[in-house]
Amino acid sequence: MKFDGVLFFPVTPFTDKGTVDGGLLKEHISSRLPFGPGGVFPACGTGEFHALSLAEVRTVVRAAVEVVAGTVPVVAGAGGPLGHAIEAAKVAEDAGADALLVLPPYLVTGPSEGLVAYIEAVARASSLPVIVYHRGNAKFTAASMATLAADPKVIGFKDGLGDVGLAQEIVSAIRASGREDFALFNGLLTAELTQGAYRGLGIPLYSSAAFAMAPEIATAYYDAYEAGDEERRNALLEGFYEPLVRLRDQTPGFGVSLIKAGLRLGGLSVGSVRPPLVDPSEEQLVQLSAILAKGYELVGR
Repeated sequence: MKFDGVLFFPVTPFTDKGTVDGGLLKEHISSRLPFGPGGVFPACGTGEFHALSLAEVRTVVRAAVEVVAGTVPVVAGAGGPLGHAIEAAKVAEDAGADALLVLPPYLVTGPSEGLVAYIEAVARASSLPVIVYHRGNAKFTAASMATLAADPKVIGFKDGLGDVGLAQEIVSAIRASGREDFALFNGLLTAELTQGAYRGLGIPLYSSAAFAMAPEIATAYYDAYEAGDEERRNALLEGFYEPLVRLRDQTPGFGVSLIKAGLRLGGLSVGSVRPPLVDPSEEQLVQLSAILAKGYELVGR
């Protein structure tokens, strides 16, 4: 499975009654497809997987599959308690997903062999290939990733931890395994800020929550990144991404909340985030609006 372009993590829109709005989700995704994402990742972190029921995961993934219509891979989230993760894998397969992003297990921290077994159990639950998400209490070692890379159903690794030394060891271990088809992602929050460094580690792909909110800006960054236009890339970092990160860091969970707020500011009524996340204050919305305005100015919109 090949990913070529910005990796798009759509939000999950909710109605005023708090239910998933499948029609608006289709509109959200279809409006971003002309910008050429390399893959669509519904019901993952930006899509509030942590707050979705299995029935809602099915609704979200099916909507994404219908809109994408095979043009790029659709990778659905699965994770949390093992039983829930296994059922989410089955639901995603039934809804037509192409692969799974395996999010961390719930609450407990297990040893390396336990994490390997967790990934293997989710992989066995469906026919779909899986991508490992290295984040939080799912901290993999180079040895554990070498073990998983020996399984052809494991096709990728997404780093959300930010330990660059460990990430380099894992990249080296995967290379040593002989896998040339393994996708390597930077999955840190607002990954554009760190992608210059991750490219040096041998991790060329990155997830972009900003693409869901402002595809023109995210695509301009990606184009500069791919072209090696460091002047353009740094201008976008300094004018848009760095201020966005400073605002994001004011409140836990704003990696998702600000994206939904930005969509609402742009006229797409995707609703609020679900607890335990919170929406930005009025003052923070003013700041976000100014940051977006500057970003659009930089890209000439």
